[in-house]
Amino acid sequence: MSDNNKSPRLTVDMIVRMIDKPNSVLLIERKNPPYGWAIPGGFVEIGETLEEAVEREIREETSLTVDKVKQFHAYSDPSRDPRGHTVSVVFTGEGIGVPEAMSDAENIRIFSIEELPRQLAFDHSQILDDYFKEFTFDD
Repeated sequence: MSDNNKSPRLTVDMIVRMIDKPNSVLLIERKNPPYGWAIPGGFVEIGETLEEAVEREIREETSLTVDKVKQFHAYSDPSRDPRGHTVSVVFTGEGIGVPEAMSDAENIRIFSIEELPRQLAFDHSQILDDYFKEFTFDD
């Protein structure tokens, strides 16, 4: 990312729940820096809506399609991404299919709330903390 960029780059991420595991979320282990476990997502391309971008990123990184896509929150702390200032619009959705690590994902795993990694890439620990504070799962 260029330091000459006068505006933050726009990204999307999705907290993916699998229908058969309602108290769990899907995370990818990043293949490229910054390394670590992360919520799947990526950069919005010119001409895409946020929804198109997040669905494309989920398909490219996990092989899943998604349903019940809803916008959750936006995160804009200039230090959230060590590569430069990004703003992420975070979505929630239900994954359909069998997850498979693809594209930028080295590995993929479904984590229960209790077994989430202590540290995640970017500000994804904060995002999941916010998500779990807001939602309870009675399924």
